[in-house]
Amino acid sequence: MAAYRAGVLIGNWEEDACLEEDRLRDFMHKRERGELLIQKISKLQDNLFKKIQLSVSKDGFVHFGDTVMLLHPDSKSWGERCPGACDSLTLAINLDEISLYSAESLQAPCGVSAVESVDPVGRNAFCILSVDGGAVGEPIRFGQNFRLGTTGGFSDQMLYLASDHKSFIRFAKKSHLQQVFLTDKLSYLTCWQATFLDPQLRLEHEGFPVPANSKMIITHCHTNRSLAVPRNFWTWSYFGKEYEVICHTYLDSHKAEEDKNYWVIVTGNPSNEDGTMIDRPHPHPSGIRKNEFCEET
Repeated sequence: MAAYRAGVLIGNWEEDACLEEDRLRDFMHKRERGELLIQKISKLQDNLFKKIQLSVSKDGFVHFGDTVMLLHPDSKSWGERCPGACDSLTLAINLDEISLYSAESLQAPCGVSAVESVDPVGRNAFCILSVDGGAVGEPIRFGQNFRLGTTGGFSDQMLYLASDHKSFIRFAKKSHLQQVFLTDKLSYLTCWQATFLDPQLRLEHEGFPVPANSKMIITHCHTNRSLAVPRNFWTWSYFGKEYEVICHTYLDSHKAEEDKNYWVIVTGNPSNEDGTMIDRPHPHPSGIRKNEFCEET
């Protein structure tokens, strides 16, 4: 009786061969349509890291319709214009949900984080949107509601920065404080206000235009808590280790917000269309702007 050799087909070899052909045809079909996971991730990265040109402020104020970046500055080195000390508010991609994203759109709701980057790209560029009918081009004012929308580099989709009260099932994963996220649904949860930095001068500046490229507090209208980056809580996204962004008001002994709540709405550099205003030399040698609040040490 002849012994079996390696070339002898045994078992369900015909079924295995058919399944392999089906898998190959399915792979080829998905590749032609751009539906492979590696193709979707590549397209997603191209959009998220697409260079964005920020709006240039001719009068020094922030306007409805402006495309800006939101930077969380390090108070010790912001006056020295140290870009590495700033964290930009950024769209975050969850590692567990990367397979759910398509090449043409983002998955809502979506997380946000803060990264040490000051280059305006799709994932960290935001548009200032009106809530109460303010016309495009009009300056937003302290105490006025506005929305922050991002496209993530996709032209036909916009997500809005939002927050809501903490609950047993809804909270920030690391700090367990109030969560901040991006949603495609418009509601009062997506409304924010700019607040003047110095609490003692806050009432006097109510209704005044919001200056660009200066420190301020950004407050969530529904919960009355301020946007913050504690810098001691990390979160993992598809792009690596990033700071957690939350809504929580940190107050010092003088009942003034701490630097964890400081934000700067950054506009474009008029002398360099790919740059931002933080790339320009600081106009004040002391490193302090006239409209900024400086804490005494």
